[in-house]
Amino acid sequence: MDNCIAVMDLGTNTFHLMIASVANGTFTEIARDHEAVKLGEGGINKGFIQQSAFDRGVKTMERFSDQIKQHHIQKVQAIATSALRSASNGQQFIDTVKERTGISIDIIDGIKEATYIYQGVKASGALPANNSLIMDIGGGSVEFIICTQNNMLWKHSFEIGAARLIERFHQVDPISKEYISELHTYLDETLKPLFNAAQQHRIDKLIGSAGAFETFAEVIELEKQDNFDVKQVKVYDFNLNDLVRITDVLIASSNQQRKAIKGIISLRVDMIVVASVLTRYVMDKLHINQVGMSTYSLKEGVMAGLAE
Repeated sequence: MDNCIAVMDLGTNTFHLMIASVANGTFTEIARDHEAVKLGEGGINKGFIQQSAFDRGVKTMERFSDQIKQHHIQKVQAIATSALRSASNGQQFIDTVKERTGISIDIIDGIKEATYIYQGVKASGALPANNSLIMDIGGGSVEFIICTQNNMLWKHSFEIGAARLIERFHQVDPISKEYISELHTYLDETLKPLFNAAQQHRIDKLIGSAGAFETFAEVIELEKQDNFDVKQVKVYDFNLNDLVRITDVLIASSNQQRKAIKGIISLRVDMIVVASVLTRYVMDKLHINQVGMSTYSLKEGVMAGLAE
């Protein structure tokens, strides 16, 4: 199919596949798939992909390859981010996937990742006229982009993704006040470049890019209505009181309590705690009281760029 493209986003927690037709600068989704590969499990802060995670990743890529062949796609782009970027055996993984599937994986740096995320959020229509701060909480890294509808004013990628923070700060469940305090102190130091940039560019709104923010939205809405499906929306605006309440609940909850909450997929049962702490920290630190969400992220940004 000449006008169809397959894009894969190979993240630290999840591998995503999106197949779309492109025409006149826009894309129309044909198929999508994802797998909770957990590539960083057990080794994210050691810079090494454990064998079980390595095998899960290769198996998922073989499945994606089969789907790409079924749709007769000629143009394929596979993008790898933090886990493969920092893993000492990342190249071995890339070589194995190439050998088994013929798919070439491109490892991108954090700045390129931030650019794709911006393009994805922009394509969703989530950006208001005033300055926004896009926040993308991945498993390995977190990207922040200060932007308008038309321009990126500042961008940075920090290696403080949810999988990394869990290993360092979520050692007891529920997470303790002591660990939250330690995490805040760590963020005070690590996120100084963000705070400096925020002093130069007034930020009116925080926009979460997919991931944890989809979970926040789904949990909030499923309390109100049984049939809410976050994948049916591109853009969502939070009621601030709802967001504060639900993140308070998640931060104070146990693993068993989170498993029982409608709207939390199994992959995010633990990730959502540090994501909640991080989100609230950024909101409080930057005095942000408008928060939205885009279900479009990196893969849609790559697709939007290829469609141009």
